[in-house]
Amino acid sequence: QVQLVESGGGLVQPGGSLRLSCAPSGTIFNIRAMAWYRQASGKQRELVAAILVGSSTNYADSVKGRFTISADNAKNTLYLQMNSLKPEDTAVYYCYDVMRGVWGQGTQVTVSS
Repeated sequence: QVQLVESGGGLVQPGGSLRLSCAPSGTIFNIRAMAWYRQASGKQRELVAAILVGSSTNYADSVKGRFTISADNAKNTLYLQMNSLKPEDTAVYYCYDVMRGVWGQGTQVTVSS
């Protein structure tokens, strides 16, 4: 069973940036279709961004123009570049492998002054 490990979360001030990474633990696989979700306290998990490698990307309206999803198969890693962060972006962020139906354990992002 593939395990996904996220990293890069933390505390950042409004207007700041973070880059999240997601990579499989103990194995190597070709990234085909993956996504980032987030779940704020007391709210449902929501889709943030998705990528079909070599084809397309999709973003939630709330992050369009601020977040960028990308994949580097040479490094076996999925990324989420988050710029112009807002307090409402505070959540636990999860990566998800669409092809394998596997979730990462999540990484906390807190945007606060």
